[in-house]
Amino acid sequence: MNDTTSEWTDEDRRAMSRAFALAQRGLYTTDPNPRVGCVLLRDGQVVGEGWHERAGEAHAEPRALATAGEAARGATAYVTLEPCDHHGRTGPCTQALIEAGVSRVIYAMEDPNPLVAGAGAKRLRASGVEVASGLMAAASEALNPGYVRRMRTGMPFVRVKLATSLDGHTALASGESRWITSKDARKDAQYFRARSSAILTGVGTILADDPALNVRIDESDRQPLRVVLDSRLRTPSDARVIDREGQVLVIGTVDDESRRRSLELQDVEVQIIPSAVRPDLGAVLALLGRRGANEIWVEAGPILAGAFVRARLCDELIIYVAPALLGEGARPLLDLPPLQRLEDKLSLRFTDCRSVGDDLRITAVLA
Repeated sequence: MNDTTSEWTDEDRRAMSRAFALAQRGLYTTDPNPRVGCVLLRDGQVVGEGWHERAGEAHAEPRALATAGEAARGATAYVTLEPCDHHGRTGPCTQALIEAGVSRVIYAMEDPNPLVAGAGAKRLRASGVEVASGLMAAASEALNPGYVRRMRTGMPFVRVKLATSLDGHTALASGESRWITSKDARKDAQYFRARSSAILTGVGTILADDPALNVRIDESDRQPLRVVLDSRLRTPSDARVIDREGQVLVIGTVDDESRRRSLELQDVEVQIIPSAVRPDLGAVLALLGRRGANEIWVEAGPILAGAFVRARLCDELIIYVAPALLGEGARPLLDLPPLQRLEDKLSLRFTDCRSVGDDLRITAVLA
């Protein structure tokens, strides 16, 4: 059910824009919950603001109501997502809005969570609250692409990160790759790590580079789940990816009791998805979706990154391009099969391009 109207006022748009600015503050902290902001407006004046900061803590609406106090009575609430109407780790936001005496609620989009999905609007209307939706709906989905995808399909939103020279190489023939891109580009990638539910790589990257794959920015104190696809459980128990705060999940295809126990002694979780060669990527993503993962950041070598692209399980490519040439024999950007006909090429659509330090950051999607 959707009460979308095209008759939004400038005041409506300003208030909802402010609600989105507030929601953005939870970009790195709300996982696995959506990022949500709320503004309370009465007689043209903002009387309350709030945003969801962390899973298990108060949602945006109760925070805004707390700042407004009695001024919330008769106010209009602008919320970036439909207010919830169920008991989880916190109470229903609909009840808080009703008890506070809010007269009108405008939300951007219906919550795709089956526990909400129109129930919030229904409860509000039944209590005499005027309800409208659809204002900046696209912005709401863009703010929470993983949450929306997971609630609709059970699968997370996948970004594949690539760092390349201008001639399309990721490393020298010897494997040396530190550093193709600039410090600024590497810092920029940290923000994508921070907003993700999980950082995923392959055991080849672990063995070759021994990366930590942790988040190192002041804006976030949360460490995403680190996921290593490792068919034969070859991840060393002293790998840097393990020697960090946060959970590590190793996904293999064949169980090896000795290697599994060695990893489990380091508090590493091991899951086996039986397969003849390597873990089925669709099954991996389904597993992560069931665990509540919204956004996955793939930071891997050309074989695994290419596998995500070939299987069309990549929602976005984040490509950092350095102004450098590595020449013949250097390692390719992606491991893709050769084509016999140009018409069989894999087409992309660029959605963003910007400078990051001396490099370019290109965002692309499969066409």
